Amino acid sequence: MSLKATIVVLLGLVWSFQAALGIRFVIDREECFSHKAEYEGDTLHVSFVVIKSDSQWHFNEDGVDLVIHGPTGEQVHDFREQISAKHDFVVQKKGVYRFCFTNKSPYHETIDFDVQLGHFAYYDQHAKDEHFTPLMEQISKLEEALYNIQFEQHWLEAQTDRQAIVNENMSKRAVHKALFESFALIGASVLQVYLLRRLFERKLGMSRV
Repeated sequence: MSLKATIVVLLGLVWSFQAALGIRFVIDREECFSHKAEYEGDTLHVSFVVIKSDSQWHFNEDGVDLVIHGPTGEQVHDFREQISAKHDFVVQKKGVYRFCFTNKSPYHETIDFDVQLGHFAYYDQHAKDEHFTPLMEQISKLEEALYNIQFEQHWLEAQTDRQAIVNENMSKRAVHKALFESFALIGASVLQVYLLRRLFERKLGMSRV
């Protein structure tokens, strides 16, 4: 392969990796995001993780809802009361896809959301070239593998962040509970000493009479 063709292949590969959206946001009740798919047959990878709740004394285990709508408003997929999820699907219609989250918890939730669109433009343009077809197939497979690794890594990082926050909250709760129990024990001991002193004082007073 010539140097020029190699450069074009690499540019096509780099260009295809730009179709991604990763965001961490705080949701009150409902939030929607959109992502445009330029070509039919592309693969959309979607993942989200509920990272944390605003309240340190409450950690949402009910999850959130996510509904994916296609360009004409049709429902493509939905998740109900999920703390974390991954999904990928083939684009049947090109256009803008909407991703709407719904939070049923009374607390604000922090969500890590990731969308990646897999498309290899160069392969489409040179699919009929017999000399390029085998190489394009290998590059396409490599691209898909890199997409999956990047997608999986982002999802695992979000899961790790969530677990770290859960552990931190559990540690804080354990410390607060231990302090509360200690203060309660001290208070009960002081009250017990006070009542015993009062009891002895009353008996002593009665014996003197």
